[in-house]
Amino acid sequence: MAARLIAALSDRVSRANDEYHGRDAPQISDADYDRMKSDLARLEARFPELASADSPTARIGAAPAEGFSKVAHAQRMMSLGNAFSQEDVDDFVARIRNFLNLDDAAPLEFTAEPKIDGLSLSLRYEDGRLVQAATRGDGSVGENVTANARVIDDIPERLAIDLPGIVEIRGEVYMSHDDFARLNAQVGGKVFANPRNAAAGSLRQLDASITARRPLMFFAYSWGELTAPLGQTQMQAGERLKELGFRTNPLTRICTNAKELVAAWADIEQQRATLGYDIDGVVYKVNDLGFQTRLGFRSTTPRWALAHKFPAETAWTRLQRIEIQVGRTGALSPVARLEPVTVGGVVVSNATLHNEDYIAGQDSNGALIREGRDIREGDWVKVYRAGDVIPKIADVDLSRRPADSQPYQFPQTCPECGSDAIREPGDSVRRCSGGLICPAQAIEKLKHFVGRSAFDIDGLGARQIEMFFDDPTLSIREPADIFTLARRDADSPIAKLRNRDGFGEKSVEKLFNAIENAREVALKRLIFALGIRHVGEVAAATLARHFGNWEMLLAAVDGAATEPAFAADDEKSRRSMSEQSPNWSELTGIDGVGSALVMSLVTTFQQEAERASIDRLLAELRVLPDDSSVRQKTEISGMTLVFTGTLEKMTRAEAKARAEDMGAKVAGSVSAKTDLLIAGPGAGSKAKKAADLGVKVIDEDEWLKISAR
Repeated sequence: MAARLIAALSDRVSRANDEYHGRDAPQISDADYDRMKSDLARLEARFPELASADSPTARIGAAPAEGFSKVAHAQRMMSLGNAFSQEDVDDFVARIRNFLNLDDAAPLEFTAEPKIDGLSLSLRYEDGRLVQAATRGDGSVGENVTANARVIDDIPERLAIDLPGIVEIRGEVYMSHDDFARLNAQVGGKVFANPRNAAAGSLRQLDASITARRPLMFFAYSWGELTAPLGQTQMQAGERLKELGFRTNPLTRICTNAKELVAAWADIEQQRATLGYDIDGVVYKVNDLGFQTRLGFRSTTPRWALAHKFPAETAWTRLQRIEIQVGRTGALSPVARLEPVTVGGVVVSNATLHNEDYIAGQDSNGALIREGRDIREGDWVKVYRAGDVIPKIADVDLSRRPADSQPYQFPQTCPECGSDAIREPGDSVRRCSGGLICPAQAIEKLKHFVGRSAFDIDGLGARQIEMFFDDPTLSIREPADIFTLARRDADSPIAKLRNRDGFGEKSVEKLFNAIENAREVALKRLIFALGIRHVGEVAAATLARHFGNWEMLLAAVDGAATEPAFAADDEKSRRSMSEQSPNWSELTGIDGVGSALVMSLVTTFQQEAERASIDRLLAELRVLPDDSSVRQKTEISGMTLVFTGTLEKMTRAEAKARAEDMGAKVAGSVSAKTDLLIAGPGAGSKAKKAADLGVKVIDEDEWLKISAR
C-alpha cells in the first residue's frame, strides 16, 4: 500500500514541478505542491526501502527552456526543503544538532530572511566584471540570460570592490506591486497573472530591449563558485554582498533557536502586506559557514537551510464539471473546472482533484478528509492558493449543494481508449490498462521522449508529436519511428513532409538534422526518455553512473527478472529473498533506488511489446557510456561503500556525504560488488555478509584517516 501511495504522489508532484518551473504555467497551488511533496518525503522516510531516486524530493526545478543557450552551473543551484509548522522547525534544528553532534547547550546561530517570490538568477563575475547570468533551470543547467541581466539596474556591470578571480552571486529577480500594476496597465490584451510571472516572463525575453523596459529588481542572498570566501558566517557574507554593490534584504536577522526562528517568521508575516513585493515564506540558514560545509547537501536541497512557508489564501466558487486526463503512465487524473474566481489577486479556473478517494472525501487508507464531505459537480467549493499558482479544493459547502446532486462516479474505463481502468490493491490511482494501444498514453510518452531533459530534438515538440501521431503516411507511434522519419519521407512518392503546412524545405532539413544528431545520446538521457514509471532524471542519472553503460544495466535488469525476489508477491518476501538474488540485490542496493523503482524497471523490460519497442529504438542509436566525473580523484573514487553499526566520531549522514564528495558510491546493503565496509560498534549482519564475501572491512578510525586525505 505504501509503495502505491508513494508512486501516486511522485507522479502528481513531478507533473506539477515541470508545469511551475519549466513552463511558468502551474496547474496546482504552491501550497498543494508543497504539502504533497512533504507527504511524499514523510512516506519515504518511513519506508526508505520504497524511496525512489525519481521522487520530487530528488529533483530541482525543470530543464532550461528552448530559445536560450544553456549554461552548466559550476555549483548546482539547489532547491529548499519546506516547513509548515513549529514542529517542522523544531525537527530542522534538531537534525542540524544531531548531524553536527552538538548538544542543546552548544551555541548555534541561524539567519532568518524573507523568501522572495521571483525567479532565481546566478551572476558570474570574473576579475570584477559581469561575464554571465543564468537562470536556475534544473539546478545543473540553466538558461543564458546575460544580455537581459545587464539591463537590470540592481545588477552591477562591475563589482563595487575589485575582487580578483571568480565571484558568483545568486539571488532573486522580482517585481514590486506598484510596478506590476503599471506594467499590466501598459501591456494591453492578456495581462500577467502576478508579479512572479511578470518577472519571469520579462527576464526570459529573447529581445533584451523588452527586458530593459520592464521594472525588474534583484535581491542578492547567496553565492556559488568563489575564488575567495566572502566571510565566515552567513551574515558576514551578506554584508560583503552589500559592499560589492548588491541589494540584500534588510529584514534578515540572527536567531539562536527554533522559538526565535518562528517568532521571526511571524513578525515578517505581519509585515508582508506592507513590503511592496511578494514573499511566500521565510528562509532559515545555519549562520556558521564552516557548519554549512560540514552539513553539505542532499540530492536537491542543502541540509543547512529551510523555507518556512506562509499559509494559503482562500476563496469560494462553483465547480462546473470534473474532467479526466490520462497521463503517460496511464494514470486517470481528475481535474476540476471552476467558475473563474480571484484568489490572492489571481483569476483561476481549474484545480487538481488528485484521485477518486479525494473526491469521495477520504484518503487512500479510508480515513476521512473534509470530515467525509465528497465533491460533486455543481458544488460550491473552497479553493486556496499560495504564491502564484492555481488552487486546490479545500472544502465543500453542503448548504449550497443542488437538491438533485449526485455523487461523482469515477470512470472504470479509460475515456481515451475504452480499456479497463484498474486500481490495484493499495494504489490511490486508477490506471488505464491499454498500454501502447491507448493513444493518450502513447502520445504523452512520445512527448516525454522528446522533452528537454530527454532527447530534446529541436523542431519536434508536443505539437509536432500530436500532428505526426495520426499522420497516415509519416506516423510516429513509438520512439524508433522518429529515427526512421527521414528514410520514410525519402521513400514516400507523395505527401512529402516539405509539402505540409508549417514545413518548408529549410525547416524539414533542420528537423532531420536535429533527429540525426540525437542518435548519439547520453546513457542517463536515454534511461529517462523511456518514460518508465518511477525512473525520473535523478534515478536515470543514478543508474547510469552505477552501471556505466547500457549493456551492464540491461544485464542486471534481465538477470533480476529470473531471480526469486522478482517473483515474490510482496515487499517483505522480496526482501527476504534478496540474498539469493544478486542482481536484484545490486539494483536495490544502489543508494536512493528502492524496490518499487526496480520492480517497475524489470517489469517494463519483461513486457514483450515494450521490450521489442525498446530494441527497435536501440537499433537506431549510439548510446554513450556514462561520463560522470567525481568532484575529486581520491583513493575511493568509483568504489562502492557501505556503512554499518554506530559511528561515534562522525554521524552516518556526514560520513555518507563525505564519501560521495570523494567520488565513492554509497550503497545500503552489502553485495559481491561492495568494495569497502565501514563498521562501527554494533555491526551485525552486514559485517558477517562482508566477511563471507571477502569484502574489506575497516573501522571508523581508519575511515577518518581516509576521509581526511
